[in-house]
Amino acid sequence: MEITIFGKGNMGQAIGKNFADAGNDVQYYGSKDTAERLGDIVIMAVPYPALAALAKQYQTKLAGKIVVDITNPLNFETFDELVVPADSSAAHQLQKLLPASTVLKAFNTTFVATLQSGKIGDLPTTVLVAGDDEDAKENFKAALADSALRVLDAGKLKRARELESLGFLQLTLAASEKIGWDGGFGIVGVNQ
Repeated sequence: MEITIFGKGNMGQAIGKNFADAGNDVQYYGSKDTAERLGDIVIMAVPYPALAALAKQYQTKLAGKIVVDITNPLNFETFDELVVPADSSAAHQLQKLLPASTVLKAFNTTFVATLQSGKIGDLPTTVLVAGDDEDAKENFKAALADSALRVLDAGKLKRARELESLGFLQLTLAASEKIGWDGGFGIVGVNQ
């Protein structure tokens, strides 16, 4: 499968490595690059404020694509709140901007180190994915099937709000040095 990643930073590289390890073709675009061709799955590995501009710039090319939002829409000035309405999420906002695309929420509850190692402690790194299109979630899961990551369906796109809250909590725990940046939430008892 062809995977496009907007964002050449640590998260984009760690996510891309897992897709490549699973046998996918991965291409990266940075903020100054122009994407001529987009893959089947497009990962938005950019800060939350950059989502709207990317969606506007590539709306036509993203039509029919699976678009994965990895952002945690934090107020980085206060590090004390999410900046989306309580009944919404960054993923919902992105879906509204990209009505001809299928938006999934994933990777926002994992840190770079756990994506690189494939482990959280002794547990496999679990990528929670939310979205309204079951086929898109299955394609996403299949694209990572041969990676070190485990993918777990977290439900409909409305669950993105809870995923963003979980990501926010994990970030605040790490920023306050209560957990390491190689830690996070692991999941046990997964039914396959």
